[in-house]
Amino acid sequence: MSRLPPVRLVFMGSDPIVLPTLDYLVSKSGLVEIGTVYTQPDRARGRGKKVQPNAVKSWAMERSIPVVQPESFDEEAIEELQELNPSIILVMAYGHLLPQKVLDCPPLGIYNIHTSLLPALRGASPIESAVASCVAESGVTLMKLVMKMDAGPICGQLSVAKDDLETGGSYRKKLADASPGLLKTHLTSILDGSIRSQEQDESAVTYCRLLVKQDGQLDFEHPARELAQRINGLNPWPGCYAELNQQLLKVGTASWTNEACVQEPGVIVKSDSGGVSVATAEGVLNLLSLQKPGGKMLAADDFLRGFPVEPCSRFESRPMHPLITKKPVSHKRVFQLYTKP
Repeated sequence: MSRLPPVRLVFMGSDPIVLPTLDYLVSKSGLVEIGTVYTQPDRARGRGKKVQPNAVKSWAMERSIPVVQPESFDEEAIEELQELNPSIILVMAYGHLLPQKVLDCPPLGIYNIHTSLLPALRGASPIESAVASCVAESGVTLMKLVMKMDAGPICGQLSVAKDDLETGGSYRKKLADASPGLLKTHLTSILDGSIRSQEQDESAVTYCRLLVKQDGQLDFEHPARELAQRINGLNPWPGCYAELNQQLLKVGTASWTNEACVQEPGVIVKSDSGGVSVATAEGVLNLLSLQKPGGKMLAADDFLRGFPVEPCSRFESRPMHPLITKKPVSHKRVFQLYTKP
């Protein structure tokens, strides 16, 4: 009995988080063939601001897989996709909204891997927001793509544990490594048309938004646990910072304790090789790594050798706004929150 040829697949993604999933798809060459990779156009990157390909394009070029980089899906881009005649499209961290004509293109459907446990954390920053907002559980979801943002029927999910001192960067790697597991379970059923899906519970939907630099501000009137999670979750980007003696210090990682503290929020309780301990509304925040203007991020012990921090000095508090909401928040509205008097 002759084997059927592999199913032609188009992959759409722009972030390095997709690379383990691409590697898995290549390993399943008997089932699927990545005919084309769609990714964002080349952008200026790095300190020199040179235009260069992203990691996804570089991955595809190393394997001689054709790459397409439309700025948007206008009629010309849609026609080009239709001419490729893909049987299936898989999307992950792509960065483009796809029109209905694209969704209707592949006969076996178009699927998306989203880095949260939908219906929680629909939107642009599910990884950072999960860590920074003390979300108890998150993971990855395989879903059918629909026009409404992250609202398609769920085909499968995997929960991914978070450590107490998890950062946005470390959790991103965990989710990247977990994502191929969704395809290990569901790829065959996608290809033979037997995959099952379940509509999302709209009453349980939450949203996360695009992050802005101002989200790194710290308000010490919040509990220490909330502050530590925000610091860790927004590492590496946008990063958190606080003003001390008219200097803006960047904070890389933090821990917390629930010990009672009589000092006012923002006051430094102690500073030693174990970190810079700061009073908060509830408990003590311990800053484990810091960076002075023009310097490098250093462990607290190394930082304090060149930048003494005196106990009883005080960090200034600045407003922090929620990263997770029950209704979508526009990018414009976020800036209004941070700029209003």
